[in-house]
Amino acid sequence: MPETTIESYLKAHDVKPTAVRILVWKEVQGQRETFSLADVERWMPTMERSSIFRSLRLFAEHDMLHEVDDGTGQQKYCVCRCATNRHINHIHFTCQHCGKTYCLEDCAIPQVPLPQGFHVKETEYIVKGLCPNCAGKSL
Repeated sequence: MPETTIESYLKAHDVKPTAVRILVWKEVQGQRETFSLADVERWMPTMERSSIFRSLRLFAEHDMLHEVDDGTGQQKYCVCRCATNRHINHIHFTCQHCGKTYCLEDCAIPQVPLPQGFHVKETEYIVKGLCPNCAGKSL
């Protein structure tokens, strides 16, 4: 994504397009799997950890990233590709062998009927098992 398009995208999500935010978004926007702060640090070794962390938190607050709790104890993120910014229909799959967490964009979370008075803001759905890479190996 060209820098001017990234700036427009950030602005459309009410995020001020600073140089750091543009660089971090440029790095993470194409990721198809979840990633952690440590991953982004590895990808951007000259960027300060605190700058990366603040950018990721801001992107999550503005619905550009999902925060994923995949049970590893490490905060993970994935790029939001939801039709709406409500994060209500997004499934993740965590491989119990390699530890990778994948976004399953074509799998919909079934509607859960809630009692009257309850209002959904976000739904998180994690499926655990073996990814195609690990399932094909003799474990």
